[in-house]
Amino acid sequence: MNILVCISKAPDTTTKISFTENNTKFDEDKVQFIVNPYDEWYALVRALEIKEKDGGEVTTITVGEADHDPIIRKALAIGADKAVRVNAHAGDAFFTAQQIANFAKDKGFELIMLGKETINYNGSQVGSMVAELLDMPFVSVASKLELNGSTATLNRDAAGGEEVVEGELPMVISCAKGMAEQRIPNMRGIMAARSKPLEVVEPAEAEMLTEVVSYSLPPEKGDVKLIDPENMDELVELLHNEAKVI
Repeated sequence: MNILVCISKAPDTTTKISFTENNTKFDEDKVQFIVNPYDEWYALVRALEIKEKDGGEVTTITVGEADHDPIIRKALAIGADKAVRVNAHAGDAFFTAQQIANFAKDKGFELIMLGKETINYNGSQVGSMVAELLDMPFVSVASKLELNGSTATLNRDAAGGEEVVEGELPMVISCAKGMAEQRIPNMRGIMAARSKPLEVVEPAEAEMLTEVVSYSLPPEKGDVKLIDPENMDELVELLHNEAKVI
């Protein structure tokens, strides 16, 4: 099984976010970056499970500049066989999808997997765009994947229950919680990652369809009011007159 896993860089969830250049640019100074958890914990680990069961090779691809190399090496330490980095700033989802599709179009990948979204942008756009550019079927937000030859059976959460879909490979899949369990790279994997190939390729001609106008932080949380559980009248009064539904 020849599998491509899309890996992106994201700020650690404990990072304090700030912006520069009149709130038009994310300030990366002193930010700890990690592999986007949906890409790592679910897409990459499930791809490795498939390889371990059925054989094959797992390649990761990242659109980014040299500062992405540490998170790529972590993916290699977890178990990916090799990695590719498209040497370009991932300006928007369409540009990123174009770069992934351009690399993948003639490589014979049977599965292209990625997380359902990135934790910094939450756009959930790249997977469907890659599928469209490659003319492949796409299943989004899959929580389970089983393979039987060239047939993929996937489970997805649906309103009030669960949806089961089937499709033929090759296929693009965005992965959600439930697809796999997080793996921690061991020392052997970390050492092996140093010698695994990380190929850097130049970007293809591609366009960006969107641009950032400005960023803003959510409003700070207000003070918490603690109400005596015996004082229901006060609670009702506050719910009527002060509580706000966000």
